[in-house]
Amino acid sequence: MVNNNYTIKSIPVEERPQEKLLKYGANSLSNSELIAVILRTGSKDENVIMLSQRILKQDGKGLRNIVEGTLDKFKSFKGISNVKATQLLAIAEISKRISTLKLEKIKISSPNDAAVVMMEEMRYYKKEYFKIILLDTKNNILKVSEISIGSLNSSIVHPREVFREAIENSSSSIILVHNHPSGESEPSHEDIVLTNRLVECGKILGVRVLDHIIIGDGIFYSFKEEGLI
Repeated sequence: MVNNNYTIKSIPVEERPQEKLLKYGANSLSNSELIAVILRTGSKDENVIMLSQRILKQDGKGLRNIVEGTLDKFKSFKGISNVKATQLLAIAEISKRISTLKLEKIKISSPNDAAVVMMEEMRYYKKEYFKIILLDTKNNILKVSEISIGSLNSSIVHPREVFREAIENSSSSIILVHNHPSGESEPSHEDIVLTNRLVECGKILGVRVLDHIIIGDGIFYSFKEEGLI
């Protein structure tokens, strides 16, 4: 027999996630309530809000548990079926894709602007990704290109790959971006050597390297801000 203390119906109507969303808007809901709207139901032992809270609380990682979740990981939670697991996987993927939309309309006026564009996508990567932001003469984003995946060194990130993208897209300047899976943002010796090499190549080719942004977990390092470019 179901314990009514654990059902969503035991919560006052005005406090139930779907009703709150309809009445006050999505921004009035907590993270666990938003997830509860997606999952809709819990289990016989806990309501959907309690289930959502349990997912977020694991390892103290919060929404990272959604973004980094896998089918098997989600199904390890009691009350998460194949259907619910795929719903969570779908919302995680949609959030990543939304973060990359309409980049061409964004103007980069500061290192923070570049970091904001790339942060939510790159902070969760488990490998090092090296990308470049291609800019026009007014510093509007033309495109973001992925150059390599793996440890940063001159054999993986080669100038010809970086500047071929810039030249093919008629970019007047570029911003280098890569992430540190450790969550830290301080540059390594290799990061500095590679940056200097690409800056010099850019001068020869007439494509300015405006900055190199290192993405950590919610933090970033700007070579320009630190006077290294």
